[in-house]
Amino acid sequence: MIRRWTLCIALSAALPLAGAQTPGTLPEMGSSAAELLTPAQEQAYGGMMLRQLRAYDMVIDDPLLEGYLQGLGYRLASRSDRPVQPFTFFLMRSRQINAFATIGGYIGMNAGLILTAEREDEVAAVMAHEIAHVTQRHVLRAVEKAQRDQLPIMLGMLGAILASSQAGSGDGVQAAIVGGMSMIQQRQIDYTRSNEHEADRLGIQTLSRAGYEPIAMADFFARMERQMRGNTGGAQAPEYLRSHPVTTTRISEAKARAEQIGMAMTCATASGNSDTGTPAARAARCVLPAELPPARTLANPLLPDYVAEAMAEPGTTRALFDLARERLRVLSATSPGEAVNEYLRHRRASPEAFTAAQRYGLALAQSLSGDTAAAETGLAALSREFPELYWIDLAHAENEHRAGQREISRARYEALLAARPKNTAITLSYAAALAEYGSVDAARAAQELLRPLLATHGDDPGFQRAYARACEVAGDEVRAAEAYAEVAWLNGRPDDALGQLERLRKNGDLDFYQRARVDARIAAITPDALEMRRQARSDASANLDSTPGWRIGR
Repeated sequence: MIRRWTLCIALSAALPLAGAQTPGTLPEMGSSAAELLTPAQEQAYGGMMLRQLRAYDMVIDDPLLEGYLQGLGYRLASRSDRPVQPFTFFLMRSRQINAFATIGGYIGMNAGLILTAEREDEVAAVMAHEIAHVTQRHVLRAVEKAQRDQLPIMLGMLGAILASSQAGSGDGVQAAIVGGMSMIQQRQIDYTRSNEHEADRLGIQTLSRAGYEPIAMADFFARMERQMRGNTGGAQAPEYLRSHPVTTTRISEAKARAEQIGMAMTCATASGNSDTGTPAARAARCVLPAELPPARTLANPLLPDYVAEAMAEPGTTRALFDLARERLRVLSATSPGEAVNEYLRHRRASPEAFTAAQRYGLALAQSLSGDTAAAETGLAALSREFPELYWIDLAHAENEHRAGQREISRARYEALLAARPKNTAITLSYAAALAEYGSVDAARAAQELLRPLLATHGDDPGFQRAYARACEVAGDEVRAAEAYAEVAWLNGRPDDALGQLERLRKNGDLDFYQRARVDARIAAITPDALEMRRQARSDASANLDSTPGWRIGR
């Protein structure tokens, strides 16, 4: 009996840590949280989590949306208190309102959160909050704190159980169990509250420094609270509210901090600064002690060009917010046909409120569902109205390709590339279209387009897939096999990836350099593949929500 209860105690101590989103507290002097994992280990575990999410088809890998999100994220991260921290921002397919951060700087944003936001500043507010969780190392501090707390609590519970058992009191044993579990849960709540308040405070500062309106955080919290109050009849609150509890106090504090930053605007005039720009930008000049160095050099010197482009041009991501939201609506729908029906229902209900961005979303959904004629009508009109928005022209080129109008499509692609020669989304889309032509010359042209991206996009499954197909059609079977193995690896299928590489290694036609490249990749993948197998075996009986690492940080 005692052994069985002791096992329950150990499990009850471990499960809150696994299921919590941001357990932890503020750092203490002499904290050794940074020693729990090296930066390389953090990156490895964060990458493993992302690959597992892809294996469950929970991630949206779209070059346009990725460029938008990375541009927004790095604009914020470069203005945070740890700009040298590497980050990876990605989109989850779920339409629940949620966001989370975990070790290694991996930050996931649910489609539902962006679809609910009314302006980009609100999305930036949530992202700044998650960035603060990463920069303050809340996850590692949570692990360290839990390690210190669990042993004393478990020993105290065990003593109470032994005493109650010797006295023959079954109620005493149960009381000890309940009391210990309650203590663990209360400590968990305390850690979460302190982390949330710190993330709010630092997030608002980051938001202002990046040129966004600091009041956006309070606005988004208030909308979530109203939505929570509107859930009646036993309906559950949105996931974001369960993992990020919103209270009147928290909203008031966020408003107060935003007002403090707004009051700092007066120092701009007093110090002789020009009274130009948004209120947040004027306030940032007072809050920051000195001008920040260029954002590109702060966060990552190897940022893709589309990220640098978005960060270098003020307002670039804001201008695309409405298009990004509608594109996300289409790609997060259960099918393109369902997305079409969603738009048609909305247009019938509110024809006067059907925006240009929603027309873009409808045309995109029609194109993906096979109705290229209807999509052509909508995209042609939008291209005339908004010639400066290359997202529309790219959708137009892709629709013409789907409709079999190759020459027209190719001319549009060439014009897009001439205007933006290093744009990743355009390059990938054009290369994929060329590979589908089926000719060796077109496939080799696709290879030439993709080869410069090998250094910066090796972790992008969309790039690897396009490169694999281009190499396959061009007759480069070795490179194609390597790229297909990378696709399997990045999509959470390590055994498949290793199997493909092992078969390739047995190819007697490999030259010295090819064989060395394959051997090096097998050696690099094997340790992570073994760890993923070990975790898969240990978590075979657990569901996704209770698996350690899935909800390790908010």
